[in-house]
Amino acid sequence: MDINLRIATNVSSLRKSLRLSLEALAEKCQVSRSMISLIERGQSSPTAVVLEKLATGLGVPLSTLFDGPADEGGHLLRAADQLQWRDPQSGYVRRNVSPAAESAAAQVVDVQFPAGASVAFETSTRDVRVDQQVWILAGRMEIQVGSQVYQLEAGDCLGFQLDKPTRFHNPGNEHARYAVIIVTDNHR
Repeated sequence: MDINLRIATNVSSLRKSLRLSLEALAEKCQVSRSMISLIERGQSSPTAVVLEKLATGLGVPLSTLFDGPADEGGHLLRAADQLQWRDPQSGYVRRNVSPAAESAAAQVVDVQFPAGASVAFETSTRDVRVDQQVWILAGRMEIQVGSQVYQLEAGDCLGFQLDKPTRFHNPGNEHARYAVIIVTDNHR
């Protein structure tokens, strides 16, 4: 399945499961109704910032918008089936590594981040607690969580709750690669 169609299906399904109209979701996440409609029809290539706003409004981690259908009996997602998505604004590439599962409390995402690129998320308090750890595999990253700025190099790992604005920046002259481990507390 094309990644934009997967995003379209997931946004629409999540919105409908929450019984939110386009207008209600637009107000909740500060994304225009027309943009949400375009995304749900697979007619837009939204930026990571827009998708993060939608994910926050839908009460899920960003990675959930990229998930494929849950595998009913298995727990395997082959590399060939792990779709990649490129942020049209920053050029960073993300790939959900974890198999989709309704009961999974954690997800793993592989990210390749271009030299000099930045992306800032206006993350705020969510209905569900989401924590993430960012483990730098290659290169360097500068990550700002709220007002705190962290300089990370290969091997470093930063953990934080997704409840403040965050900014990712690659200050180096080479691509950075990192793994993101996302843990969701659906019982809060």
